[in-house]
Amino acid sequence: MAKPKTIFVCSECGNESPKWLGKCPACNSWNTFYEQKIEKYTDENKVEKKINNTPKPLNTFVGQEADRTSTGYLELDRVLGGGLVKGSLILLGGEPGIGKSTLILQLCEKVQGEGKVLYASGEESAEQIKLRADRLEVKNDELLFLGETDIDVVKDAITEIKPKLVIIDSIQTMYSDEISAAAGSVSQVREITAQIMRICKAQKITTIIIGHVTKEGNIAGPRVLEHMVDTVLYLEGERYNTYRILRAVKNRFGSTNEIGMFEMKQEGMCEVTNPSDILITEREDNPSGSCIVASIEGTRPILVEIQALTTQTVFGLPKRTANGFDYNRLSVLMAVIEKRAGLSLGNQDVYLNIAGGMKLSEPAVDLGIIATVASAYKNVAIPKTTVMMGEVGLTGEIRRINLIEKRLKEAEKLGFKTCIIPENNKKGLKDEYKLDIIGVKNIGEALKRLGIK
Repeated sequence: MAKPKTIFVCSECGNESPKWLGKCPACNSWNTFYEQKIEKYTDENKVEKKINNTPKPLNTFVGQEADRTSTGYLELDRVLGGGLVKGSLILLGGEPGIGKSTLILQLCEKVQGEGKVLYASGEESAEQIKLRADRLEVKNDELLFLGETDIDVVKDAITEIKPKLVIIDSIQTMYSDEISAAAGSVSQVREITAQIMRICKAQKITTIIIGHVTKEGNIAGPRVLEHMVDTVLYLEGERYNTYRILRAVKNRFGSTNEIGMFEMKQEGMCEVTNPSDILITEREDNPSGSCIVASIEGTRPILVEIQALTTQTVFGLPKRTANGFDYNRLSVLMAVIEKRAGLSLGNQDVYLNIAGGMKLSEPAVDLGIIATVASAYKNVAIPKTTVMMGEVGLTGEIRRINLIEKRLKEAEKLGFKTCIIPENNKKGLKDEYKLDIIGVKNIGEALKRLGIK
């Protein structure tokens, strides 16, 4: 009998090698190679595949809308694009203790009456899950628990029970006897996910896979796991903050970069339907180095507070620190302030913070960043009822941004009085707002409007 062929895969980057290596040549990690079998298909399999997969004209197929089931949470439905899609495979990632299992267990209660739910856990016993369920008041009689790490046993249970929803907690604890590598390795995670995907797609079963994240914030294992599933969700939040942000980074059935906000309480995860109000309520009356910006997350406008602090450096090289914002982008904006606004920050340490644990990446917050840093440097407060938005170019110009109407309506709803926006956006406004809308062309004009320059 011929020996089955194998390859070795790096657990950090997914690089493949025909033999074991102590150091990965792609990512320079040590002792990360695991063995993986190479599957072979017989001639009968190839003939059958050719018969069942002959090309057909696309116009002969009938497009159908996704069959969705509401999760009972408006925030979760928003992130998923309208609810759970029948037969979809969802990957939920997050740091340990962030609330992944709590949120999913509450989801099991919300879908009561939709059919059987199979909860397969390789991390916790039935007694531990029951204690959490009692605390969260989960009383779904159709919720079935399976404490197992063998994927073959889990597949047999799925075939026998035929549930509407399957939960795997977590994918790193499952193993298959067909793979010689340890549980949680790249080979095991990839093979188990493929097996779950095949059986759940064939039987139209919605499946949620819970995965741990590494220190860098990525799903443990190679990113090939993210390509295999239909939807990738990340649950984010600060360790000492009660608010959690559920972010969609991939969604075949909805918008990407959509977010939902939850608050961790004694009774479990409670959804926050108005994140803007929460993120700006703790702002002081008239502080310097603070500004409100209007950001878009997916399709939702959110008002966020940006804080900045500048102090004279005691070293030759000034320090730049950003929490919740890209460090490189902050360095570029600091250079624009010095060159185009004439503010000397070469001897100033600059500290930037996005309040509420939010992470902002869109260019529309550039103007707010510059105004906040200038406010802290000059010790001049920005009016509390002012919202700023606009992309800043290297020449100091304020460039047009998208979805301006949504941002203005959100600011108007929360009682703000003044909005500083790009001049080109103001020219294209059609609706009337109860706001004093000020259009600016460059950062010098914007700072002059605020009384900073």
